[in-house]
Amino acid sequence: MKRLMRSLRKRFRHLTNARTVVIDGVRIVSEKGRIPDPLRELLFREVYEDTERNLLLRVLKPGMKVLEIGTGIGFVSLLSSKLCGQGQVLSYEANGSLEPMIRENYALNGMEPNLKMRAVTFDGQPIRFFRNDNIISSSVYDRKLQAQEVVVESDAFADVIAGFDPDVLIMDVEGAEVDLFQVENLGRIRHIVVELHPHIVGEEKIAAVVARLKAQGFAVREQDRKTSHFERISA
Repeated sequence: MKRLMRSLRKRFRHLTNARTVVIDGVRIVSEKGRIPDPLRELLFREVYEDTERNLLLRVLKPGMKVLEIGTGIGFVSLLSSKLCGQGQVLSYEANGSLEPMIRENYALNGMEPNLKMRAVTFDGQPIRFFRNDNIISSSVYDRKLQAQEVVVESDAFADVIAGFDPDVLIMDVEGAEVDLFQVENLGRIRHIVVELHPHIVGEEKIAAVVARLKAQGFAVREQDRKTSHFERISA
């Protein structure tokens, strides 16, 4: 029944050329011409960021502090804000062209983002960033996808953790996780929900990330396709 209702909603959105969609209580801009067609289709089908959503709906609780790296159009950070509370989420996004869309999506939900339009890196140095029109394909890696190369300022991951002191880390950075998780101190982070990208960086580097997290006391609690939930089980 749930699948049937979702299919009917998708058809209705196409028929009405829906300008916004509501998924898990979050309203998001879906107006044709304002977001890429592949992303619009994911929204209409209600599968945009579905693996992260499914895990976060089980992990997040009111009052948790959430650090999100790679906010995209703001959907996951909005869901996190609704679950944990206004002001409990700090979001980073390296693609500066997305800021108006993020702020508009927040406004649609009667909220203001705690947003930094910067990258997060291991060392806090400026980086090359390959900005793609398809949004979800933008990356610090040149994926040969006709992207625009720009220079983006960054904050050091260790400094961000120390300054914000999050309970939960959400990360979707198209391969840059292999560099970020070299950090030795993850503060008091208890939960990590991360999309891993072996198709970009290779299986060996992803295995090294998992091994580092396990060495820091984290265990894999759940996996949903490319997205994993790690929970700290020891100091």
